Amino acid sequence: MTVQQKNTFSTLAKEWFLIKESQWKPSTAAKYMNILKIHLIPYFAEKTFDEITRNDIVTFSNQLLAHGETHPKALSPKTASDILSLLKSILEYAFQTGACTAFNLNGIYIRQPYKPLKTFSPTEQQRISFYIWRNPEPCHLGILLSLYTGLRLGEICALKWQDICLEEQYIYVHATMQRLQVKDNPSKRKTEIVFSAPKSSCSIRRIPLPCDISCLLKKHRRSKESFLITGTAQYMEPRTMQNRFKLLLKNCNIEDANFHTLRHTFATRCIELNFDVKSLSEILGHANVNITMNRYVHPSMEMKKRNMDKLSFHFFAE
Repeated sequence: MTVQQKNTFSTLAKEWFLIKESQWKPSTAAKYMNILKIHLIPYFAEKTFDEITRNDIVTFSNQLLAHGETHPKALSPKTASDILSLLKSILEYAFQTGACTAFNLNGIYIRQPYKPLKTFSPTEQQRISFYIWRNPEPCHLGILLSLYTGLRLGEICALKWQDICLEEQYIYVHATMQRLQVKDNPSKRKTEIVFSAPKSSCSIRRIPLPCDISCLLKKHRRSKESFLITGTAQYMEPRTMQNRFKLLLKNCNIEDANFHTLRHTFATRCIELNFDVKSLSEILGHANVNITMNRYVHPSMEMKKRNMDKLSFHFFAE
């Protein structure tokens, strides 16, 4: 292999991936591999790093958000931002290995528009709760638990009865379930179910159970080795759970939504009830309070009006 071949984007990107792979969770490695295969390597291909210009990177960034033959459907700003972030990491690695001089990437970023989080209204939340109370099958109990504790889809799928302490009324979250792409699998399967630690070390946590939820779970307790959402030792994968959730919404005459809406609803209700943000952050498994604040603490117009009325009352009250 010539020096020029060694310095191509394709070669160094693959080298970067192999060096970094052991530092990532399997889900992260699978995500990055897809970004390389689908977006970065096809675009920069056999260009050397000396041939890649700032204008190339700007053009590439703009194309991520545009419709076209390569990408008939424009990518979301979040996905485009993740791709650009990965590209910047590879360019930094190329600079560190001496394959190129430092790139000036100042000002190259993907603007993230504010997108309101979808949540269930209090009426919809009540409708879901009552439906599950009348139909307490294992899968439904998992949906109710996510609605009142904020558990993620992968976390609720991995939860076993041995992780639920009904005597002290808390659940212990220490695992998540995902279907991931498989690399070099002899069985030729493209994906497989993987159990792993949650999103981050902060996501390993104990969550107190509301009294009513705890009482309902006591009535339907199964053996310790059983998964909560199946009631048996056989698991249910996230995609199936997502489909069961959508069916429940249909039965409740509620507009279609993603499973993650349960988590958003839980966090939003907590904020509306003046829940301590530090406690909420730990219950959600966020790395820091700022994530919780930025994502969920958006005062409503009604709340702003109440605060403004306090101001006028203070100065105009007799």
